[in-house]
Amino acid sequence: MKPLFLAMLLPLLAACASVERLALPAAKPLADQTLTRTSLPPGERIDHHDWSTFLHRNVAPDAGGVNRVAYAQVSQVDRTRLDRYLADLQKVDPSRLTRDQQLAYWINLYNALTVDLILDHYPVASIRDITDGPLSFGPWDRPLAQVVGQSLTLNDIEHRIIRPTFAEPRIHYALNCAAVGCPNLMNRAWQAEMLERDLVAAERAYINDPRGVRFDQRGRLILSKIYIWFREDFGADEPAVIADIARAADPDLRARLHAAPRVSAYTYDWALNDAATAR
Repeated sequence: MKPLFLAMLLPLLAACASVERLALPAAKPLADQTLTRTSLPPGERIDHHDWSTFLHRNVAPDAGGVNRVAYAQVSQVDRTRLDRYLADLQKVDPSRLTRDQQLAYWINLYNALTVDLILDHYPVASIRDITDGPLSFGPWDRPLAQVVGQSLTLNDIEHRIIRPTFAEPRIHYALNCAAVGCPNLMNRAWQAEMLERDLVAAERAYINDPRGVRFDQRGRLILSKIYIWFREDFGADEPAVIADIARAADPDLRARLHAAPRVSAYTYDWALNDAATAR
């Protein structure tokens, strides 16, 4: 790409990302907050073994470090295992869980529902191709689960439960929307006992990967769109977001971030995280 054209394109990309941000749901709690009440320890243990087994058998990194799902090779046994896991999760009363148990529960439910949705529509080039009409931009407002009698969409889980309840920006490194540009889908379930360790690892992995943060050949800072879509979760303004990212960056990247005056563009790859299309 010619330098002059690239210089003209980057501001347009940044503007487009800002428009997309306006279309996203705000972090606003559900009217009925019974789903987000938590229990005192020890809470109630949830068996995530089926989900871990499914992930271990079907998720693996490609040469570039992107965790890919072998959607085309998921066996009937594994599909039955996933269906059973989702059915079991929807029988759980989240109010019986501690804070960490509940956050792990919601992350696993979101990710498992997303994988199940892709399998229902596979082959598909991108999750955004799964729509509910001409004005739909994806499946995020489609009812996919019912917990304690409440019908839930993926947007409900992310924006009306997890974000306003837990005020934990690192969940954006844990939730996976089946896109290459998204932080990796782990090859095991999230567990309350390892929640902090895994959040730290997921944050560092994404920030120190070009999908999250990179500098182009002219030294301009390019960030993932998650940092503008959910800017308020990471910082009050762009400099605060850069400072938050720098905190988890490796030393060389941290030094470059401290010297970066501004973000030149936000990018995101919506291609499906499909093992069959890995390069």
